[in-house]
Amino acid sequence: MRTRARPFSVGYALIHTLFTLVTIAMALPFLLVVSISFTEEQTLLTNGFSIWPEAFSLDAYALVLQAPKAILQAYGVTILVTIAGTAGGLLLTAMTAYGLSRPDFRYRNVSTFLIFFTMLFSGGLVPSYMLYTQVLQLKDTLLALILSGMMTPFYVMVMKGFLAKVPYEIVESAKVDGAREWRIFFGIILPLSTPALATLGLFISFNYWNSWFPAMLYIDNPNLVPLQLMLVRIMNSIEFISQNEDILAQLGTMKQSFPALSARMAMAILAAGPMLFIFPFFQKYFVQGLTVGSLKG
Repeated sequence: MRTRARPFSVGYALIHTLFTLVTIAMALPFLLVVSISFTEEQTLLTNGFSIWPEAFSLDAYALVLQAPKAILQAYGVTILVTIAGTAGGLLLTAMTAYGLSRPDFRYRNVSTFLIFFTMLFSGGLVPSYMLYTQVLQLKDTLLALILSGMMTPFYVMVMKGFLAKVPYEIVESAKVDGAREWRIFFGIILPLSTPALATLGLFISFNYWNSWFPAMLYIDNPNLVPLQLMLVRIMNSIEFISQNEDILAQLGTMKQSFPALSARMAMAILAAGPMLFIFPFFQKYFVQGLTVGSLKG
């Protein structure tokens, strides 16, 4: 069956043009970061930045990857924390939101207010640090990194808004058929919540992947340092060396120009690269999962 061609519309063309310009505006900074990471440092200082490397060089990546074992270990820690934290966060978020969305839950309004209240006022850094280190004894454990970002009140509210749109008659009919609460939740509610779970899972995984502050607080063991904290420490070292480059050259510890600018961009590529490949797998759920629940809280 032949489909009719869409007639030309000025508004339709303007919308496509606008989104094309927005896409280009988003892609150019990323291409610029990639180009800088492969450009020789002296060329950057002399000619500035360009979309295409004027003098191709791998000095920045050679500097950042001087200790490949440590980088791979940091990648492993970050991947483990991201997977465990995302799975646990989605489960707890969905379970909490499901209880709040049930009309037969007597205290759902009070519980919703208590969760919303934490979005306005947090417990503070010192009580959190004392809880994880003194009470739970999670110092120098990956569990401290996982638990610190597992529950986010905003995500609970978004998930609650989505689950509130699921007809309660489905739950009632499942009860009539003899299904218990756990069976209803895992067999019916979660499969219906795939768009919201995929979107929130993407956000939670981004939070875990880019998080470095909890590791700075709770991790002293070098074998448990995640990727982002390692890159922050490398960045601080690069900043120190670049600021004292003349002194180090006089001492004979530096034989050539230090790739400070290109090394920063190389670290950004190494840190953000894996998540760029994950996003396309969630793209078909992203828009639907992001907009559901936005009208009803």
